[in-house]
Amino acid sequence: QLVESGGGLVQAGGSLRLSCAFSGFVFDDYTIGWFRQAPGKEREGVACIMTNDDSTIYANSVKGRFTISRDTATNMVYLQMNNLKPEDTAVHYCAVLEIANDSLDIGEYGAWGQGTQVTVSS
Repeated sequence: QLVESGGGLVQAGGSLRLSCAFSGFVFDDYTIGWFRQAPGKEREGVACIMTNDDSTIYANSVKGRFTISRDTATNMVYLQMNNLKPEDTAVHYCAVLEIANDSLDIGEYGAWGQGTQVTVSS
């Protein structure tokens, strides 16, 4: 199970931190990814983190602005979003890939949360 929170309305240049609470997974190593879907557009990968070594990858559109991290004690994954832009407006989802793999390929992720809305005003 994955549950996202932390979305909201923010002005351009502002920040938000999204949280993803995950439970019920028994894999030794896996990947947690953040994705987003804007109205009328396809879902796209934003960032992911691998549990075997905490390595991360980011989409080019968010590099230098977003940071993904995790707290192993609480089974939480975070997405710190800084310098937000109107084009970041989307429903943001977290998802699990059942192996440690630096991939933002949507088709590889099997379990998804319900999403949280991020709206950035200009």
